[in-house]
Amino acid sequence: MPTALAIVGLAALFAVFAVRRAGRTLVAALLALSGAGAALAAVLGASDSAALDSEAARISGDTAAAVAGLTHTIWPYVTAAGAVLILLAGLCALRFGKNWPAMGGRYERSGTPRAARKAPTTDPDRPEDLWKALDRGEDPTQG
Repeated sequence: MPTALAIVGLAALFAVFAVRRAGRTLVAALLALSGAGAALAAVLGASDSAALDSEAARISGDTAAAVAGLTHTIWPYVTAAGAVLILLAGLCALRFGKNWPAMGGRYERSGTPRAARKAPTTDPDRPEDLWKALDRGEDPTQG
């Protein structure tokens, strides 16, 4: 569960720069929530042995069976620390995101059709004109 939330958080971290206005607030909230959820799941799962106890009881046939000598590593806490960083990034984006510049609309379509461009004439005696016509997708042998 922390892994899935961290992946959502990282995707939202990149998406927060691509959206504008209300979308940025929504993505920043998703970023903060995924960071909080991942941190909580990592901390709660760090010492949870219920799944191992139930598997030991199933395998042994003894309903009171429990796993003994279980040790824990530091990695769930490292995961929780990374998730807290995602949470802080989400809170920072919620607080200051309104002032951040948005991606440019240079490559966005306006919805209006463009005026047809008149194709330049090609001189068959100039090889560079023939290559330029091919680059434009024209057939220089026609016409």
